[in-house]
Amino acid sequence: MIVDEYIKDQGMLFPELNKNKVSEEAEFEIEDLFNDIEDFLSNDEYAGYLRGNIAKYLHRWRYKNGVEDLKKARWYLEALIQQQSRK
Repeated sequence: MIVDEYIKDQGMLFPELNKNKVSEEAEFEIEDLFNDIEDFLSNDEYAGYLRGNIAKYLHRWRYKNGVEDLKKARWYLEALIQQQSRK
């Protein structure tokens, strides 16, 4: 599941999530956050949200967080692919 990959990547950003293993509580919080965003937006709006994040991370990777931002762009691209596949 795409959320599982995102949670693994968050270990770098949020050390309190226990570097290699994320607590079940934190996992549900992150999954709920993305479900809430997707539920709140129409399909087109959610696609735009994902596209915006892809563009953001692809634009800034050289100036800010390097490979970490490329991984985030990939994560949002995978989410967009999944969302479009469900149509």
